[in-house]
Amino acid sequence: MCKFKDELEVPKMVYMVSVLRIWHSQIHEHGEAKNLLPYLGPNKMRDCFCTINLDQEEVYRTQVVEKSLSPFFSEEFYFEIPRTFQYLSFYVYDKNVLQRDLRIGKVAIKKEDLCNHSGKETWFLLQPVDSNSEVQGKVHLELKLNELITENGTVCQQLVVHIVSCHGLPLINGQSCDPYATVSLVGPSRNDQKKTKVKKKTSNPQFNEIFYFEVTRSSSYTRKSQFQVEEEDIEKLEIRIDLWNNGNLVQDIFLGEIKVPVNVLRNDSSHQAWYLLQPRDNGNKSSKTDDLGSLRLNICYTEDYVLPSEYYGPLKTLLLKSPDVQPISASAAYILGEICRDKNDAVLPLVRLLLHHDKLVPFATAVAELDLKDTQDANTIFRGNSLATRCLDEMMKIVGGHYLKVTLKPILDEICESSKSCEIDPIKLKEGDNVENNKENLRYYVDKLFSTIVKSSMSCPTVMCDTFYSLRQMATQRFPNDPHVQYSAVSSFVFLRFFAVAVVSPHTFHLRPHHPDAQTIRTLTLISKTIQTLGSWGSLSKSKSSFKETFMCEFFKMFQEERYIIAVKKFLDEISSTETKESSGTSEPVHLKEGEMYKRAQGRTRIGKKNFKKRWFCLTSRELTYHKQPGSKDAIYTIPVKNILAVEKLEESSFNKKNMFQVIHMEKPLYVQANNCVEANEWIDVLCRVSRCNQNRLSFYHPSAYLNGNWLCCLETSENALGCKPCTAGVPADIQIDIDEDRETERIYSLFTLSLLKLQKMEEACGTIAVYQGPQKEPDDYSNFVIEDSVTTFKTIKQIKSIIEKLDEPHEKYRKKRSTSAKYGSKENPIVGKTS
Repeated sequence: MCKFKDELEVPKMVYMVSVLRIWHSQIHEHGEAKNLLPYLGPNKMRDCFCTINLDQEEVYRTQVVEKSLSPFFSEEFYFEIPRTFQYLSFYVYDKNVLQRDLRIGKVAIKKEDLCNHSGKETWFLLQPVDSNSEVQGKVHLELKLNELITENGTVCQQLVVHIVSCHGLPLINGQSCDPYATVSLVGPSRNDQKKTKVKKKTSNPQFNEIFYFEVTRSSSYTRKSQFQVEEEDIEKLEIRIDLWNNGNLVQDIFLGEIKVPVNVLRNDSSHQAWYLLQPRDNGNKSSKTDDLGSLRLNICYTEDYVLPSEYYGPLKTLLLKSPDVQPISASAAYILGEICRDKNDAVLPLVRLLLHHDKLVPFATAVAELDLKDTQDANTIFRGNSLATRCLDEMMKIVGGHYLKVTLKPILDEICESSKSCEIDPIKLKEGDNVENNKENLRYYVDKLFSTIVKSSMSCPTVMCDTFYSLRQMATQRFPNDPHVQYSAVSSFVFLRFFAVAVVSPHTFHLRPHHPDAQTIRTLTLISKTIQTLGSWGSLSKSKSSFKETFMCEFFKMFQEERYIIAVKKFLDEISSTETKESSGTSEPVHLKEGEMYKRAQGRTRIGKKNFKKRWFCLTSRELTYHKQPGSKDAIYTIPVKNILAVEKLEESSFNKKNMFQVIHMEKPLYVQANNCVEANEWIDVLCRVSRCNQNRLSFYHPSAYLNGNWLCCLETSENALGCKPCTAGVPADIQIDIDEDRETERIYSLFTLSLLKLQKMEEACGTIAVYQGPQKEPDDYSNFVIEDSVTTFKTIKQIKSIIEKLDEPHEKYRKKRSTSAKYGSKENPIVGKTS
């Protein structure tokens, strides 16, 4: 076993997971901007979208909201952060079809400030965007002070500036830049400037250049002080490093600067450190930043340090016992949901952990039964946002991804790629539109989609079917006199929370690569509304639909036929039956991921150069393929998953490109460039997991490419030479579900730690209830908690607190070790230099 030693030695297995969950709004996880700067002409409206950037690398883009100065984006983005960063930035753009999109403004939040905004909804003022404020990266600098004896025998002093390297410079138009640096000695009456060579196509240039500056006159020499600059001049002399991207025929682009006072050498003859690049304050700040508008954000940022597996055993055991605890409200898993400020925070790791160990169905069933006790009207069954409904929502997202793809994707592709108008609202009709034609188009899509859904029961994942069966049985027992409740209990999940949501936002469920345009979104919204109502047995059993809009009521009359009711009933019967059936993944390959990336050509072009080409990649549980375009059935190249030997990152120096990885298989390695660091990390992760049990996996690999007759990393000339670096280790062998249970348990530990005050209040409430059995005179103390059995709940809370206290010790040791290990000025902890 790996243990912490007395000298606070930290095992190498500890790793950090940084996660961002970003959404905008007060109620429904949406996004919104307001009071954007209007156009000056008669048409003042804008077509806006928003991007999310790590420093200057775009990792997410919202849909375009047309003709609005207060766009409501209504989107949520959840992702792991695969690298270090300085700023999390949000840019608001004005979409321009013919020219380059216009950046209206931005919100930039420093990494160290994220914790101040985490979990809070905030309006941020948009700031102006200019090239002098768009910086990222760091510089490695070394300064020395030398004494020189001149020809006439006098002594002067010379400042030696060694600019070693830079790291993490931004991409320029999606490509690595051509950086160079200017090195200046600046003072009251001097500005001596020198320049490095340009480094081509790299974000991590190795300059390794030395420059010399005379800092004292020979006549000023005195033996009284080692530092020979007069006292009043020391504070005024500084070294300034400016980083630039060489524009060749166009203007050079500013990449950032650092300023280092020469007096850092007052007590030492040499100084070396890493510095963070800073923006240049050149008076370009607008005095009317309020005029740009505001952006409303809700950001949830977490950093978890995952310890070795043995530390999590007791907490994991306690959580996995939850489904068997009577009553369920006294279980550790339920208590976690009760004390977390946002139940979603608890649901995400809890569902993955329980699902991984086949414990989710009994737990979800038990908490759903608790919901049913408080449900008085059968028409509102499972319509709220309780712990039960959120657990089931998250479960369907995890296990239902392939089910959605095989069921909805072909039809959604047809809808998104066609230009058929389906608008039936008389107020929104465009000039020349025929409402009857639009109605027929809409009916065609609804019929086709509905028919596919009700015939898809054999593809429904087994865990979903088992859950639906339990819900159906409980609903029937709760409302024995309502013949329809057994169906509405299931349809409220599979139609309302699964199919209807996926139809209206296919990009979120990875059913489409990009956001649909505004007309298509409107079509999908109308289809989703109709499908949702068709699937609701409660609506089908009434003479009228539940639509508020008159035009939708008229349209829905087309579907008020007995055959639709019979089809829904049959489908719900099939997906909530107890018959054992094979998982859909065993009879056909499971679709895991797809998207557009660049791959390096395997052959040569006519002029003999290697090149990169855009391709559409698709990964299933059986093979990795790439095609010329999305939807193409003929693969250009196929790699069987069983032939994958390793999947690793590729060093940027190989091709001077960022976000590259390699798929090493039986033939030549496949070199791929993803669009951003998040996407690259996701592809590496899913490829590693699907191939981790392959028998011939490599133990060593080459982190660089084989070019011009040798490996760039180790200079071996044989293309078949053994790798020079160990392959990524620590991938778990259990492939039942794609999760890291230690990581999920660590997240739950963090949530318990953050909610200790509420846990304490719940413990006190248990004691109050146990001692005082009369009317609750002070309901504020414990009326917000569900406590059915105070004694059992009290015991569980005691166990939780004891486990958390024991886990606190290794975490605290690690934090102390980490706080003292990274010296200020190191690459891991660079100096934040002063700005202008």
